[in-house]
Amino acid sequence: MAKKTINVEGTAITLLSIGEDDFISLTDIDQRFEGGGRHIENWIRNQNTIEYLTTWETLHNPNFNSMQLHGIKEQIGLNRFLLSVKKWVELTSAIGLRSSAGRYGGTYAHLDIAFHFCLWLSPTFQLYIAKEFQRLKKEEAKESKEALDWNLKRTLAKVNYRVHAEAVREYLMPPQLVNTKKEGIVFASEADLLNVAVFGMTAREWKMQNPEAKGNMRDHASTEQLIILANLESLNAKLLEWDCDQEQRLEILNKTAIDQMNVLLGLPAVKELKAGMKLDGELE
Repeated sequence: MAKKTINVEGTAITLLSIGEDDFISLTDIDQRFEGGGRHIENWIRNQNTIEYLTTWETLHNPNFNSMQLHGIKEQIGLNRFLLSVKKWVELTSAIGLRSSAGRYGGTYAHLDIAFHFCLWLSPTFQLYIAKEFQRLKKEEAKESKEALDWNLKRTLAKVNYRVHAEAVREYLMPPQLVNTKKEGIVFASEADLLNVAVFGMTAREWKMQNPEAKGNMRDHASTEQLIILANLESLNAKLLEWDCDQEQRLEILNKTAIDQMNVLLGLPAVKELKAGMKLDGELE
């Protein structure tokens, strides 16, 4: 259960994400208006509200107890008719409304139902809360896409890392440096060899040119560049096994990077991957 807060016209309103559904605090909305504390019970006693809740539960809740509706509807309009959210849930096994005490205490309603309450209470406020909720969802979608893109890049960057690391340790690492702090220097040198072959610069040079950028150069690489880096790790492992010196390896790696880039730029699978990522960005 994730909790967030949105600010609508100066009112802090709590949102709960339960599974794939969003619930909005009717209690927070109610308190904004004069007479706060009574609006929810007045709203749920309304005949149109009960009809709306009944339809919503019928569509979304297979366990909805519609047998209790007859007794409720018989009392609508009577001065003595009382109905609370808690009673509605207990009688009908409804899932669109929640009322509880404790950490997330208060009355919460599914997004659809919360908008109905807002419309009944204040059509103007309903527009404001809908707009703020849409802004929040766009922000969450952007964060989710950025996390997905980052994970994709990190996965691509790790594809052949172990193969490369083992080759460096076996064929290039001086025995006295194995499992010491200094072995990192050797690994960094080989990583930069790949960086120069693909990006034309070392990690340090890239950082000097991009001092404000977060992460490293591989975090900002294109999909094609990361695929090539993974491929070059495997190739460099073989070149180390064949005892090629660094100058030879750089020449071969750079030529391979150029050749593979020319192929990947026209590859339908890569185009589809990039198009999908672009479409996600446009939908935000």
